[in-house]
Formats: sequence, C-alpha cells, structure tokens
Amino acid sequence: MPGTSTDIKKQICPFLAPRIRKIIASLPVDLLAKTEEIRLRHSRPLIIYWAGGESYLGEDGPVAVPGEAYLLTEDDLKKTIELISNYSLYAFEDEIRQGYLTIPGGHRVGLAGRTVQEKGSIKIMRDINSCNIRIARQVKGAGERVFPFLLDRRQGRVFHTLIISPPQGGKTTLLRDLARIISNGIGLLGQRGQKVGIVDERSEIAGCFRGVPQLDIGLRTDVLDACPKAEGIMLMLRSLSPQVIITDEIGRHEDALAVEDAVHAGITVIASAHGSSLEDVLARPILRKLLDKNYFERLVFLSNKRGPGTLEMIIEGERGLPLYSANTGGEL
Repeated sequence: MPGTSTDIKKQICPFLAPRIRKIIASLPVDLLAKTEEIRLRHSRPLIIYWAGGESYLGEDGPVAVPGEAYLLTEDDLKKTIELISNYSLYAFEDEIRQGYLTIPGGHRVGLAGRTVQEKGSIKIMRDINSCNIRIARQVKGAGERVFPFLLDRRQGRVFHTLIISPPQGGKTTLLRDLARIISNGIGLLGQRGQKVGIVDERSEIAGCFRGVPQLDIGLRTDVLDACPKAEGIMLMLRSLSPQVIITDEIGRHEDALAVEDAVHAGITVIASAHGSSLEDVLARPILRKLLDKNYFERLVFLSNKRGPGTLEMIIEGERGLPLYSANTGGEL
C-alpha cells in the first residue's frame, strides 16, 4: 500500500538530494509509516508532517527544536527538482504551471517559487524555493462504512453525494475508495460493478504518473488526469458513458453548471468540498445553489478528530435528515 515505510524508501527517497535521502531513509519505521508530508524549504528546517503532528529532522533523525534541524540548501532543492523532473524542467512545464509534479507511486510534489505570468495567467515557475512531497495513501476499505448510506437499493443506483471536510480530512482517500468499490462491484449489499469516470484535476484521486493510475481505483474506471473539472465532466458525458462521475473539490461556477448537466443526464455525481460544517458549505454561494436545488442526495461530513477520515455525520440532502451521527454512536 502506498504510504508505507517501504514505499517511501523505494519510491520517494530516490528523488531526494543525497543528504536529504540519507536523513529520510534512516528514520524509524513507525515514523515513516505515518508520514503524510515531507517539506523542503530553502534555508529552513527539514520537517515531516503527520495527522496532528510534525517532527523537525536533523542529520541523525528527529530533533526537539528548529535550531537543531537540518537547514535545506539551495543545492538540496536544485538536486531534488532535477531528480523529480529527470533533469528536464522544460518537459514538465505544463505540470509545473499547475504547481505540482507527480512521481511514480502517485505521490505529489507541490512547488512554490517565482511565477512568470503571461496575459494574466501563470506561464511557468522559476526559482523554486520549496517542495511539499505529499505521500499518496491508499486506505482500502475506507469507503465500506459509508457506502451503504449512498446506495439506493430499490433502484440499484448510487445517490448523488457531496463529501465535506477540512483540508487533509480524508476527502480524497474516501473518493478513491468509493471509486474502487463502485467500479469493482465487490458485492457489498449486492451492488454490481458500474462504469466510473474520475475527473482528477490535481492528480490526487488516481495518482496518475504519465497518465497511468498508480492507485487502485477499480477495473471499470476511466481517468481524465490533470483536467479541469468542468471540462472533464463534459468530456466524460460526451465520450465515455460513465454511470458515476467522481471529482474533487468543486466550488467554481463552471463546476456547478457541469454537475447540473451530469445530474440531468442521469449520471451519479460524487464530489467533495472544503468545510467543517453544513454552515461552511452554505456560506459558499455556488455550493449553496447546488444544495438548494437538492442536487446532492447525501452529504457526508468528515473530520480530523480521530485522524483523517473520521466519519462525523451523513445527512439526507433534500430533507436534511441525519442518517448517521458519530455523536450518537451510529445510525439514526
């Protein structure tokens, strides 16, 4: 499973500058296994993050204070970027323009630096000063607790669903596993496999590397990688005949119009949005419009309270009836 200590050593360490590689590879197995991000920032401490915590890293491992941590040099960043881009940043200009690169295993490398603009849009990024290596984690089974609430057993279809959580709250992990479950038709509650289309604008759900999904998203799933959501949804409708479309973090006006088109075409939409509560979602005009029109039949709320992906509540969209609440210990 991507995200284990072995995968970090095999899939991520080869792309790190030698001194950084040595520090990461020598970390305790239990620390590597829970690592979610490796942050490289010019002239600042090397830090790893996990749910609810962080560690400064010195040359001999974790240290207590920033002053004892290893400070990233310009050469560390330059060498890391060269390895990630196979010594050809020019060949990855389209990806860099979006602010990230993807490496084998589906791990995403976010970038920050000086942007060069052309006609009001980012043309390229120069002088890269920080990298965020985000570990791709596949948690098979993450969707099995939620899926029974999303299945219309009478009609044999999946309800239109919006998954809501704060950043790093497990939205993408849940979307990925729901894609696998729906696509494979694993027999959960007698559900048969359906054709799934993933519009993966940020290359996170399927973790594509050179167009090939690195994570298990099911055998009946098609992926549009690095494709804007609105355009991708319309492409799916025109050419790939999905029964279910899955996409991450909707919020723009054009996203809402595409969701409406898919729903009216009889295609189930499962999407996600940032938020900590229903009030957060309703405060965003585009999402409120979709909810007011009852386009989403199920609302799933996640949090970080007991780690990413903590299931807090599931609500029936049209009537606002709670179907599940962690506060009451289960179904209502």
